[in-house]
Amino acid sequence: MNKIIAMRTKELRIFVYEYPTLYDLPEADQKLVLAAREASGRAFAPYSRFNVGAALLLENHEIITGNNQENAASPTGLCAERVALFYANATYPDIAVKAMAVTASNNNGLVDGPVKPCGSCRQAMVETEVRYKQTIRIILDGKKKIQVFEGVENLLPFAFKPESLD
Repeated sequence: MNKIIAMRTKELRIFVYEYPTLYDLPEADQKLVLAAREASGRAFAPYSRFNVGAALLLENHEIITGNNQENAASPTGLCAERVALFYANATYPDIAVKAMAVTASNNNGLVDGPVKPCGSCRQAMVETEVRYKQTIRIILDGKKKIQVFEGVENLLPFAFKPESLD
């Protein structure tokens, strides 16, 4: 006997706001992107020559930066986003992250398209949102456009969260 299974289709919507240039962003976002760009200049990326910078705006208005740190024994390095998040969470354990800007450059300067965080960084961002019960505004910088996401759910819609452990 064939069993009929009731299947449902659900729609997934991801919202992204695109800006043509840095100067089209709100002033606070511009400041954060510029801090990320500055941090990318201090990256340790002798192998990939792909310098990534991240800047976080904390709820107390502090700006924390991080950059990628490569290692010859790959993959023991660390991405800019996690460097910044882990430093902020360790140094300001009771202060939420309000926004994050991420940028990257290579031998030709600022990359054309907005740089996208890797899966591990997205998961660390999810954990930070869960920890502080607050979404993070994510600003991804590029030469040709800048993308802004309101919350990591728009970057990682099926994230592993604490309730996944139940």
